[in-house]
Amino acid sequence: MHYPIDKENMHKSIYDFSEHMTLAITIGESITLNQSYSEIRNIVIAGMGGSAIGGDIIRALVGSTLKVPLVVSRHYELPAWVDERSLVICSSYSGNTEEILSAYEDAAKKGAQICGVTTGGRLLSLLNENLLDSVIIPDGLQPRAALALSFIPTLYLLHALGLIPDTFQEELLHAQSRLNKIREVFSIDNDENPCYSLASKIYCTIPVIYGQTEWTSIAAIRFKGQLCENGKMLAYHNELPEFNHNEIVGWENNSSLLNSISVIWIHDEQDHPRVKLRQEITENILSELPSSQHIVKGEGDSAFERFLYIVHYADWVSYWCAIHHQTDPTPVIKIDHLKDELGKVK
Repeated sequence: MHYPIDKENMHKSIYDFSEHMTLAITIGESITLNQSYSEIRNIVIAGMGGSAIGGDIIRALVGSTLKVPLVVSRHYELPAWVDERSLVICSSYSGNTEEILSAYEDAAKKGAQICGVTTGGRLLSLLNENLLDSVIIPDGLQPRAALALSFIPTLYLLHALGLIPDTFQEELLHAQSRLNKIREVFSIDNDENPCYSLASKIYCTIPVIYGQTEWTSIAAIRFKGQLCENGKMLAYHNELPEFNHNEIVGWENNSSLLNSISVIWIHDEQDHPRVKLRQEITENILSELPSSQHIVKGEGDSAFERFLYIVHYADWVSYWCAIHHQTDPTPVIKIDHLKDELGKVK
């Protein structure tokens, strides 16, 4: 299915997520490291946008088996504690993301152990010039549509360094099998498709997506970002239980604006029981207001499967929001304009 408004066929990019997984696994399995890495005490994944979300996904899904702490840095500079025992993975789809090029220089100044994941650009040139390891991924996609090509090879990179066990490989294949099935439903424009149905209810609202610390909050961040980039609409996110300590009080004044807000709750079977209770109580409190509320729950036997289910679900919801708006989901005109203006000032 290809809508005329979808000039660059974002439909296919989202539909092909499981094919991207296959390619990413092949790339991951072929990783060879030429540099030696020793006494890694912490890991920083430096990325922006889809590359940063890839780092968040890794932290959420393998954090319990990862042998050292991992943080995601979305900034020009790295944390002050980065040193020669830090592994800094510079992740930039284009290889020209200015924040990540700056982070690379900062990592080099701090004496960190550096490698990268990219399609090319200035980042790959820097890595090659300094004889550093790189994982080269295919180009030709919007960075947000290249999520699998970002985080899966990075998982294999961490495995090659002996920092995570190989259990993720089987979980990836199970998740891929599920995505192959559900995309046949999610990609069709009818109300039997839950993604299309949800999009028809929220596309004229400002969605606010709530997850739980840890991994469903990351799914909420991804959901928000996809609605903004694909749907060209404002969306926001927060997480429980923190939301209950401040933001919940904000649902009081400006009542006329609440008609324009929809709430999306992301549920998982492993949610903390007290947070489940908090969510139920909060949902009841908000039910007194005019805002609509919707629940999205992952499907699968493992957190890995359920997470990627929600990621794929959110991608399709954002796509169908664009179609409802009669908007081409691919161009990011305001980002391009911003980059042009930044490029004028060195």
